[in-house]
Amino acid sequence: MSKNLLIVAHVPSGNTELMVDALLQGARAGGDQQVIARKQSAFNTTVQDVLSADGIILFTPENLGYMSGALKDFFDRVYYPVFEQKQGLPCAVVIRAGHDGTGTQKAIDSILTGLRWRQVQDSLVCRGVWQDDFLQQCRELGQTMAAGVGSGVF
Repeated sequence: MSKNLLIVAHVPSGNTELMVDALLQGARAGGDQQVIARKQSAFNTTVQDVLSADGIILFTPENLGYMSGALKDFFDRVYYPVFEQKQGLPCAVVIRAGHDGTGTQKAIDSILTGLRWRQVQDSLVCRGVWQDDFLQQCRELGQTMAAGVGSGVF
């Protein structure tokens, strides 16, 4: 039986798109054929998408020391409709931070605590100027998340 790994992302630039593509590549490599990994815009992700997910990766750039408006919109739309059914949902967070990402991480952590979703690792915060290593870190996170969801460890 296959599992669904959903990547919910806001990608306003070419570099953030590369990062989300790396997450997806890693997820497809790490889940063998038991995990169906897909990425979606935070604006287009629905309650049903979250309800059908066995794991979720959230990606946002840091905007004015906070998560993107698109990710906030996602949380606003899905929070209450999924609250009861998705408690314990394994999740991971990636933040592309031009500064330090602290405010973004704190805001997301607060929402995930309220939802009772389970972060399976510390947030990946890619800080400062662009580094090609960000892509490898994203691939590894995607791979780890898919392997954990696929094997039932998460």
